[in-house]
Amino acid sequence: MPQPFTSENSALLLIDHQVGTMQLIKNISMEDAKRNAIALAKMAQIFDMPVVMTSSQEDRVQGPLLPELEDLHPGAFADRIKRPGVVNAWAYPPFKTAVEATGRSNLIMAGVTTDVCLVFPAIDAVEAGFGVQTVMDASGSPFDLSEEMSRTRMQKAGVILTATNTLIAELAQDWSTPEGQQLIGLLFSDVIPTIG
Repeated sequence: MPQPFTSENSALLLIDHQVGTMQLIKNISMEDAKRNAIALAKMAQIFDMPVVMTSSQEDRVQGPLLPELEDLHPGAFADRIKRPGVVNAWAYPPFKTAVEATGRSNLIMAGVTTDVCLVFPAIDAVEAGFGVQTVMDASGSPFDLSEEMSRTRMQKAGVILTATNTLIAELAQDWSTPEGQQLIGLLFSDVIPTIG
């Protein structure tokens, strides 16, 4: 049974949040998905959690990773795993090696698109023995049906589906801590900006 997710045993994996690929998100607002992916990166910064980024064919239609990710995690951005076209990031040895090198047993994943870039590595990571949560509002698909099928497939494989605010609260555990105070500020300013 996987360990409960904490900031000490989890790593954040951001898969293919590229300026071109983001345009494919249609099941939710692309801006919401972008905002939530950036909020996850900020959460990882607050907790000093390991972050692994990957991209596919940045010189083609997929484009570069979101520039905000470089601002927040310049080291992880510089070390991002540039896949030559391998669809399943987990099947690309440099990515899997980078994930294993974090030493974390739990993985928090978001990816664009859910139905191509996220579903396969999430399932493979569970099969490799990791606890996996996928953040569905920091991911998205071109079609409602393909999003629904991918979610069903992940859940059947043992992947936990979650949302940005739920995950942040789960890792915060206590709003009164210094990290908790930063995270609740993040929720009100970035994740649920209409409240702030």
